[in-house]
Amino acid sequence: MQATTLLDIAVRATERAAEIIVARAADLTAIRWEEKGRSDFVSDVDRAAEQAIRAVIQAALPEAQILGEELSPELGATSAVAQFPGPVFVVDPLDGTTNYLHGYPAYAVSIGVLAGGSLRAAVVRHAVTGDLITATAGGGAFRNGKPIAVSRITTPARSLIGTGFPFSHLPRLEEYQPQFAAVSRGAAGIRRAGSAALDLVDVACGRLEGFWELQLAPWDIAAGLLIIREAGGIVTTIAGDPAPVGHTSIVAGNPTIHAWLLDTLHRAAAA
Repeated sequence: MQATTLLDIAVRATERAAEIIVARAADLTAIRWEEKGRSDFVSDVDRAAEQAIRAVIQAALPEAQILGEELSPELGATSAVAQFPGPVFVVDPLDGTTNYLHGYPAYAVSIGVLAGGSLRAAVVRHAVTGDLITATAGGGAFRNGKPIAVSRITTPARSLIGTGFPFSHLPRLEEYQPQFAAVSRGAAGIRRAGSAALDLVDVACGRLEGFWELQLAPWDIAAGLLIIREAGGIVTTIAGDPAPVGHTSIVAGNPTIHAWLLDTLHRAAAA
């Protein structure tokens, strides 16, 4: 199946999910939510948005597999995703749930689509601004239909770097804090928005020169991986290996800043 067809299905699915998210944002006090783990929340809006996504995908492509945080987390292993021969839609119906529940305007719908184990199409829809960021394998990356590219800034001291705190993995704070200090000393600034999908999109759009986080899930990153790569950036693990669609660390950026960021993180670990 052509990547453009997969992209069209994913775009329509994010549109339906965003409609639900925006409508429910009008009365946050009416939203039911619970704690899955420390500082890790899920709401009835997450579940409703994911069900809407599933309905759109299944109507268009009944044979597709859907990997979502709430509906099928057991498929989260990279091996499970890679072994399925047909299309796999990796879905985060509301990335930035904590932001959403507090009315902080940084949350999105994210869908990455694999076929034969490879990313073929990606969509991130900013639920607040309405921005639509898309990519297809070999077809480039776009924001609202216009091409995007990673930043041309190559001087670390002029670079803005995104990050994510290990809020649900507190034992890793001891590993993370030296990294934060090292990057802070070399970069112009660090930002933490609370939505990995939007952070990765910001790298692809050139608003951030780089980004790193110690632990993310496949639904957090599937779309962003393809979008950054199609925008001319690099995404690896902290070990420097190509980032998989799985539970993994992430280091992303334009080629020069990615190399600097990776080296800085390694130096922090060795100190």
